[in-house]
Formats: sequence, C-alpha cells, structure tokens
Amino acid sequence: MTTHLRTKPPVAEEPAVDAREPVARLLRDLRTAPTGLTAREAARRLQVSGPNALPARSGHQWPLALLRQLIHPLALLLWVAGGLAWAAGTTNLAIAIAGVILLNGLLAFVQEQQAEKAVEALGKYLPDRAPVLRDGQVWHVPATELVPGDVLVLEEGNRVPADARLIDGTVDVDASMLTGESVPVTRMADAHDDATRALDSPVLVFSGTVCVAGAAHAVVHATGRHTEIGRIASLSARVGREESPLERQVRRVAWLIALVAVVVGIGFLPLGWLAGLSWSAAFVFAIGLLVANVPEGLLPTITLALAAGVRSMAKAGALVKRLSAVETLGSTTVICTDKTGTLTRNEMRVEEIRPAGEEGPLIAALARCSTADLGGGSGDPTELALLRHADSHGADLSTRDALRKTLYPFDPRLKRMSTVDTVGDGLWVSTKGAPEQILPRCVLPAGERTRLLALVDEMAGRALRVLAVAGRPVEAVPADREEAETELRLLGLVGLVDPPRPEVAAAVADCHTAGIKVHVVTGDNGLTAAEIARRVGIGADRVISGEELAVLPEPALDEALTANGEIVFSRAAPEDKLRIADALRDCGEVVAMTGDGVNDAPALRRADIGVAMGVGGTDVAKEAATVVLTDDNFATIVAGVREGRRVYDNVRKFVLYIFAHAVPEVLPFLLFAVSGGMIPLPLTVLQILAIDLGTETLPALALGREPAEPGLMSRRPRRRSEGVVTGRMLLRAWGIMGLLSGILVLAAYFAVLCAAGWHPGADVSSGALHQAYLEATTASFAAIVSCQVGTAFASRTERVSLRSVGLTTNRLLLGGIAFELVFAAALIYLPPLQDLFGTTALPAWVVAMLLPMPVLVWGADELFRWFTRRPVRAR
Repeated sequence: MTTHLRTKPPVAEEPAVDAREPVARLLRDLRTAPTGLTAREAARRLQVSGPNALPARSGHQWPLALLRQLIHPLALLLWVAGGLAWAAGTTNLAIAIAGVILLNGLLAFVQEQQAEKAVEALGKYLPDRAPVLRDGQVWHVPATELVPGDVLVLEEGNRVPADARLIDGTVDVDASMLTGESVPVTRMADAHDDATRALDSPVLVFSGTVCVAGAAHAVVHATGRHTEIGRIASLSARVGREESPLERQVRRVAWLIALVAVVVGIGFLPLGWLAGLSWSAAFVFAIGLLVANVPEGLLPTITLALAAGVRSMAKAGALVKRLSAVETLGSTTVICTDKTGTLTRNEMRVEEIRPAGEEGPLIAALARCSTADLGGGSGDPTELALLRHADSHGADLSTRDALRKTLYPFDPRLKRMSTVDTVGDGLWVSTKGAPEQILPRCVLPAGERTRLLALVDEMAGRALRVLAVAGRPVEAVPADREEAETELRLLGLVGLVDPPRPEVAAAVADCHTAGIKVHVVTGDNGLTAAEIARRVGIGADRVISGEELAVLPEPALDEALTANGEIVFSRAAPEDKLRIADALRDCGEVVAMTGDGVNDAPALRRADIGVAMGVGGTDVAKEAATVVLTDDNFATIVAGVREGRRVYDNVRKFVLYIFAHAVPEVLPFLLFAVSGGMIPLPLTVLQILAIDLGTETLPALALGREPAEPGLMSRRPRRRSEGVVTGRMLLRAWGIMGLLSGILVLAAYFAVLCAAGWHPGADVSSGALHQAYLEATTASFAAIVSCQVGTAFASRTERVSLRSVGLTTNRLLLGGIAFELVFAAALIYLPPLQDLFGTTALPAWVVAMLLPMPVLVWGADELFRWFTRRPVRAR
C-alpha cells in the first residue's frame, strides 16, 4: 500500500469528535449510521480528509546529509591537508587523503540513512484492504480509502485499519504494539467506559492492533495522521538524531590537531626565514611540517575500530546500524528498559498453585475448562499456560473436545468461563475466572472466604495473575449458565506470571557493577512491573504511573531521576518515554532506551542509543533503533556496553600513540630553526611522511583491536563531557613518551654527526660530512621507528601494567610492528628507496644504539603508570 500523503493539504477536515461519547451521539456527530456510509459520501469525504495513510518523510534531503559528512571538522582538516599536500607537490598523498574523506563520508551517510526508516515501517501495520459497510453491504476497500464515519467489520485475525469505536459486538485485541501489555484485552460495545486514557478504553480499537477473537462492528473516528499510530509516526518524524559522544569528541580532537598543526606550520615561517632560508623555501618547509602533523590515518583508524566493534557485537547478538553507536553504548549511564519481552519471556507461566484439597481435580479442571489449542499454539496466552501446566502433570488433553457437552465462553463482564464435560459415568461442571467472581459462587465454611481473599491479595502483591478454579458434579446438562455456575466446590487457586528471562538478573548485576542505573519504562501494570523488576535485581525503589508522571513538575522529575534509586514507570505513553529520555539527557546522563513496540519508536530515536528487540520487536522499533538485539536478550546489552567501553578505550590508545610521535617529528624542525641553520635539519619531510603513512599506520590500527583491560566493567561510566583527549593523555604523549623519544632521536642524530667530526655550522652538503649527514638523518628516522615500538606497547594500557594484559595477546599489533620494522629496513637498505627518501645503510654501532630505545620509552611510561596507579573510583 502507499503511505504517502498528497502533496497538497486538504482544504478542510472532518470536525473533531469525542470517540468515547454515547454511540448514538457519536454516529450523529460523524453523520453516519450503523449501516455505514454510501459509496458517494465516502468518496467525497476521502477528498476532504485525505487518504488513510501515515505521513512520509521527504526524500530530497539526502544531498545535504551527504554534504554534512564531507564537511565534518576532521574532514575539513583533511581537505586542507590534501590541498597543502597538492601545493607541496605530493600529488599521490593529496589523492589518497581525498579518497579517505570520500570513503568515510559515504560510509557515515549510509549508516545515518538506516535510522530514517521508522516512519516508513509504521505503514506495514496497516492492512492492504479492509471490510466496511457501504450502501448497507460489506465492501472490501483499500485501507487507504477509509474515512471517518465508515463502519468496519471486525473479525478474528483482522488487523484494525483505523481508530474506531465499537457499536456492537465483542472482540479480544492484541494491543501490545501500542500499550506494551502482553495479554490481549477485551473490547465490548456496551462496556462502561471509565478508563483514564483512551488507550485503555474498553470501547475503542486502534489502527494496527489485531483482533484475536470475537466479532464486532466499529465506526471509524480517525484516519491517517490523526490515529494513535499516526501520532506516533509524527513524533518519530520530529525527533532528530544528535551527535554521539564520540562524534563530539572527534570534533574536538580535530580542532586540537588543527590548532597544533597550524601553529607549528605558521610558526616555522619566521623561524625558517631567520635561519637563512628564502621565504619560498621556508613556505615549502612549513607546508611539509603542517602536512606531517596532520594524522591522515586518524579518521579511517577510528572508522575501522568502530567497524571491528560492530562485528564483535554482531557475533554477540547485537546488530549496530550506526558505527558511533558502539561507543555510545559504552558510555551509557542509564538504561531505560521495557518489561514485556525484554525483561520477561513474553509468555505466561503457572508460577504457583494452591489446591483446596487434592491437586488432581484442579489439574483435570484446568485441562477441561479451556478453548486454547496447545498443539497448535493458538488461543489466549493465559489458557495456553494453564494447558501446559496441566499437560506437564499428566492431564489427558486429547479427549477434551469429544467429551465436552456445553461451553459457556469467557465473558469479560462476568470474568469467568465454564464447561460441562463427561467425566467417567457422569457430568462435571468446571469453572475458572477472577477470584472475586468465583468465590461468591462456591460453598465455603464460615470465614474461609475472607482467608481466601487475603491469600489472593498476597499472591497479587507478588505480581501474580490469580485465577480461581471450581467445579461440581451434575446429573444433567444445566438449563443455563446461571444454573451451571452455582453451588460450586472450590478446587484451588492458580497464580500465573510472565516470567523473567533467566539471564537478565546477571546482566542487571553487571550493569550495577559498571555504575549503570536501570529504570523500567513500560505500558504494563505498575505492581506487576515492580515485582518483575525486583526479581531481576532492579531496585524498583519507586513506582510512578503515567497519570502521576503527567502532573509531575520538571524539577520533581529531575530530582527523582538523579536520586540514588531506580524507578519503575508504569502505564507509560509514547510522550512519557520521550519526556523521560529528555529529562535524563538534560541531567547529563547518556541514555540507552530499549523497546519492541510501535509505541517505543519516538523514544528509541530520542535516546542517545535505541535498542530494539529483533525477534519479538516490531519493524517500527527496529527501524527507529540504532542497535537491534537478534536474540532479544537483555544480557546482550551488557556485552554491548563492554564492547563499547573497549572500543572507546582503544580510540584513546591509538590517539595517544599518534600524538606521542608529534614531539620527535617537530623537535628536529624547531632545533634547525632555533639554531639559525647552524644545526642541519635532522629529519626530512619525506621521512616524516614515511612515518605517518607507513610505519605508524598498522600498529595504530592494531591498537584499535586491543583486548579489554582488566576491570573494564568495574569502572563508573565516564562523564558525557569527558573528552577523548585528556590532560593525562597529553602528559603521557608529549611530556613522557614524546619528549623522551625526541631526546633519544636527537641523541642518535648528534652521535652520528659528532662521530664524523661535525661541529655546528659545518657544511654537510658535500664531502665526507654529507655521507655522515645522510647516516645521521637515517638514524633519526630509525630512532623514531624504534621509539614507536615502545610507544605501541606502552599505549596498550591506560593504567594497568603491560604484564596484566599479556605481551602477546594482541597478535595484530605484533604483526604491525613486524611490518613497520621491515618497511623501515627497506627504506634504509634498498637503493631505490634510499635515493627517494634520502637514507643510507647504518653502521652496526648505530643499530646497537637503537635496540634499547623501545624498552626505555615503554619503561618510562610503565613507571609513570605504576606511580599514578590508583583503584578506579567513581568519576
């Protein structure tokens, strides 16, 4: 079916009506009748109200979305670097940088577009055709052509095509996609409507819900964007996506790198001129220095690290639709989880049985008094649970239908059902239903009813749905229901529950260890949700209903959310979930919102990260979410948090690794400039580019695959404002590893020059000193590579020792180090590369001097980490 509205809005709309007013008045207000509209009138109204379709997002915005990915601050920095590289004559480098920008931009654009399909998925919940009464006959018309005033014919198995009010009949409706309730609800045309919200009205049915039993006629009062599902679609369309914490931090890192690169590059111009260089030569050197200080591999390294996290999470059962969501999940401080199907199995189970005597008669009555089909799995979930229990206790279900004489089906007003069956040589009435309806019809000793009602309250307080079961023998089939359901003998009480998933309790405990709060936000009953929450370890320190939330001031809500306890929000509407997500974000929390229903879609988009259930979830929820759990396992969220924290740590590790090499690369240029040219340049621009794009790249990528550090999930979540680059990181990168590497590099450089008899100001452009100068610059290049090895091992951990993670646990890093050593050796010893990069073979004593450098650099940082190591505290 088509879900696009007309490009021009209708010139008028049907007047607003109160769908819960008396039927006669509603029919009058809608100008219709129980026999429906005429075809001519329906066609006229379609022109006025527009098609029964959901609003669709415009598709012409994609060029701007793509452009945004290409002008990201880091992308802008890379564009500048590419332009300068082109101006400096390094055409291949400029082309490679442009390719990196385009590839990353396209990848990010595709990932972003995946999150824009939630509104389109809502259309799948509307049927293609719908039976309606027109001209007094049943017509099957396209669902998009329904209009207010049409009378629907609802039957078992039909999906409701529009919001409507029952005018006759009774239907059971699966409304879980809107309300979050796991049990079908009964809707009756003549029910007393005292519900506080329209979704709970016993006389209304809503577009997208499914009739699971019964038959009825209903008059349409809302279509398209005016329906409940249309309102949710509008909410989903209005809720935009903000930058993830990592995206914000990468933006800050980009500006920091840009500032350093520009300051160094511009600062070299006057220094180079003062050193005796011409302005043109100084400009060429400044461009080379600026390009050398731009980490061209940073953006692809971040992308590949996140992609590796996506693959790891997919293996664990979580499909991530946006790369940055991996890191966002790792920074989560609060999880707002649904109950039904997320914490629970979404299937009823007998939890407790209280027989009034022997258990056998009670089990037999459960088997007989049912209309569900256990073999086919069809029927009310509660009845299926009762049949499973009876079957597990040896009851014979195969002869039920053959031995049945009469069925008095479940009546939602009476809240009970009964059957008359052949049992042995006689007949037996079996009745089950709400205790308050069954117990008054039982013959009980004095005071027993009071004791039983207290027992029912106690069981209900433990979130059990309690049914009473009774029966009696009869000599003949009763004349009517009233006669059958009198003077009964109580057989017992049965308590049912939608049980928690067994793995959820451990997952919640892991969340608490990681400093993550877990709130329950559900459309279900507060008492039931609170009990389920407590069973899985969620505090449930306070229960706030949708009605209470609606009148709760913003300061009071903020105070409740920032308190130490955990909250159960019950009977939550879509707007409530949005409000909760907004309040948590305003309080500085990073929010992960789980859900599976259509009603969850707006909140899934608004939260920092939306997590949908892949098996039991609706397509709308999956499209709106950024993470889809393929196993519907709450424990997978914890695995995702761990993976996200690992990925973020690894981003910091390779940023640290890259930053540490800025000092030994910049110091030679500064030394040359400060000395006024008395000290020849210890490193050439081409050698720096060989480091940045050659020896540095693979180890940096390997650090993105570093295993998690011990104690990763014992940390408190980091603050939203905490950056990728911290003062501690800069101290390690520039003050310890960078400075020491720079000293070692210059020591190797001067050792070679001085051994050849060089003195400041000596000409190294020709003669014997020229060969010594080539060896000296080669020694500088090799020393930086040697220090990189130590930096790589030091960068593997943030605080713990290298021994605690193992020297060989990152095989990719070992391979990357092997590659950079082979690559450096090729530049030093292969004649074609010697001519290109200005290198030459090194004497054995110089190679021997390089060998301890990795240990010195790693050892200095290891000593710093040992000295500053403290137990991880709440931050």
